[in-house]
Amino acid sequence: MTPNRLATESSPYLLQHALNPVDWYPWGEEALARARDEQKPILVSIGYAACHWCHVMEHESFENQAVATVMNEHFVCIKVDREERPDVDAIYMDAVQAMGVRGGWPLNVFLTPDARPFYGLTYAPAPSWTNLLHSVEKAWRENRPQLEESAAQFTQTLNADELRKYGLQADPVGGALDGAALNQAFFTFQQGFDRARGGMDRAPKFPMPAHYTWLLRYHARTGATLALDHTLLTLREMARGGLYDQVGGGWARYSVDADWLVPHFEKMLYDNGQLLTAYAEAYQVSQDEELREAGLRTIDWLKREMLAPNGGLYASLDADSEGVEGKFYVWTTDELSAVFPDATERGLVAAYYRLTEAGNWEHGVNIPHRRGTDAQFAAKHHLTPADLAQRAENWRTALLNAREPRPHPGLDDKLLTGWNGLTLRGLCDAYRAFDAPDALALAQRVGQFLVNSLTETADGRRLRRNLKPGGAAQPGFLEDYAAVAHGLASLYECTFEPQWLRAADELLAYALIHFADPSTPEGLLFYTDDTTAEPLIARKKELFDNVIPASNSLLARTLRQVGLLQGNRAYVDRARTLLAAVRPLVEKEPGFLGSWAALYEELLTPGAEIVIIGPDADAFRHELSRHFLPGTVIAGATAATDELPVLVGKPTFDGLTTVYVCFEGACQQPVFSVAEALREIQGGR
Repeated sequence: MTPNRLATESSPYLLQHALNPVDWYPWGEEALARARDEQKPILVSIGYAACHWCHVMEHESFENQAVATVMNEHFVCIKVDREERPDVDAIYMDAVQAMGVRGGWPLNVFLTPDARPFYGLTYAPAPSWTNLLHSVEKAWRENRPQLEESAAQFTQTLNADELRKYGLQADPVGGALDGAALNQAFFTFQQGFDRARGGMDRAPKFPMPAHYTWLLRYHARTGATLALDHTLLTLREMARGGLYDQVGGGWARYSVDADWLVPHFEKMLYDNGQLLTAYAEAYQVSQDEELREAGLRTIDWLKREMLAPNGGLYASLDADSEGVEGKFYVWTTDELSAVFPDATERGLVAAYYRLTEAGNWEHGVNIPHRRGTDAQFAAKHHLTPADLAQRAENWRTALLNAREPRPHPGLDDKLLTGWNGLTLRGLCDAYRAFDAPDALALAQRVGQFLVNSLTETADGRRLRRNLKPGGAAQPGFLEDYAAVAHGLASLYECTFEPQWLRAADELLAYALIHFADPSTPEGLLFYTDDTTAEPLIARKKELFDNVIPASNSLLARTLRQVGLLQGNRAYVDRARTLLAAVRPLVEKEPGFLGSWAALYEELLTPGAEIVIIGPDADAFRHELSRHFLPGTVIAGATAATDELPVLVGKPTFDGLTTVYVCFEGACQQPVFSVAEALREIQGGR
């Protein structure tokens, strides 16, 4: 079959469609110009490489010559990788939701020749899809003025001011932060908890790292046991369920059921990077080895399956292999018998992973998962904890070795900047909490890869969205700048190597110039920068978290972190201003603004600014990192230096390693041990 225009793209998702009989274009001026010239409606179809239902629709419709003929005759057809172009995806997802359609992928939207949306939907089976194509074509031919009017209204909605849309007024002062209001927000939020399995009381269930980030900080401020207990319950149940790859490590995208048992099996880098942070922080609070083990095995998975030769991390693994969802990850009893021929041992393995003759999923196959603690299992089966720990490790190794020769799920080998930044932060948090040198070594590789990718400009250092060799040269989005700066600043806190912090500062400086909206006082930034040559029908500001935090909230948290590390109060004040713009929303709907709520907590109860100077600076930092100190930043050096502003004027005394504990720039008396520093930190909170 003759390839279409997608054959020259680098995105694995677009390449998946390169042999479709549909005359696909990538998003760009060539397709848009053709639509304008021929006055044809545009069909833009958006998805991503690991999306199961995208594969289904491709097989049913886009590989079908008869369906393709209708599409080619009546529409200019554009394929978009939502991970490469989240700006395009966000605009048309908002449009579809404004039409009253529940969003999802594949996202199929019909546009006027000037790219304004008038109708959209998600997956549709082939017969329905063909009927819809004919209906839309007929409506365009016979009722174009009405469709143009509808498109104009949707476009007006898309361009509405983000704050006014939710009844907010810009307030640069922002009013006082109100702990009681945030307490009430938690009271409302907790009513939706699933008290049995964790997460929220609904299905499907998505891991929501921003929730756990906020809940741990809420617990630290208030002592509320429910916030901590629910977070630990959620993380434990996720680590025991089929959502977590019990054999190879790493979390799938989400669970279709309420028990975390049956996932959609795709593994996304952004989920796993953020969950490393969640598990690391929860381990700091609880010292629960089960959480640590889940994190460590995920780091092993990242090294084994997601690490590119240049030090970047790949985007995702597909849900499907051999055309079947989850086939790589599931087991039949015959397959189990081949790995464990001894009946007694096989019985223990089956009990541990809850594998049955009938299967625990469709078609008689089993998804390995666990229930309860290892201590409970050991007691039930008359094993010592040490014996079970050794056996379980042997079982995992045997299953992993037996699984490895299977055809692997497809790899999306894009190197997405922001997702690497999120995972860099997760690796740094894992190193600090778990005492995991492998995590630091991988973090340093990722950090160097990101820094090597920065482009020098006259007013800062610039990022691209996709750093895959030969990949599309799309400029980075606000998400990319905020996530990479956050990760690099965290790498500085792990190493005290100033080049990481300087690079983070340069990225923030660029973002504050090129993503700013000078026409508004609240300081919220656009998702796209002002150097992008291709204007879209709307320029959006991201307020609400999805699984990835809203880019403005991530930027605000990064400004606070880098501002404290650099002694730059303007950055910290800018973080406050950004929070002030959305504060009423955070107090009302924290479930949709968890990352903002975490920043709210850190500003309500400011963390310490710790500076460690002296020969044991690394050891002191290492010891402090075992503790959960929300909002705290740590800077240091092995000798007195003025290399960073925050280090200026902080000498050692009598050659002893000296610790300065400061709050909002005011330092307490220097101390000479970690124990003394912890007392000052707790006393100053």
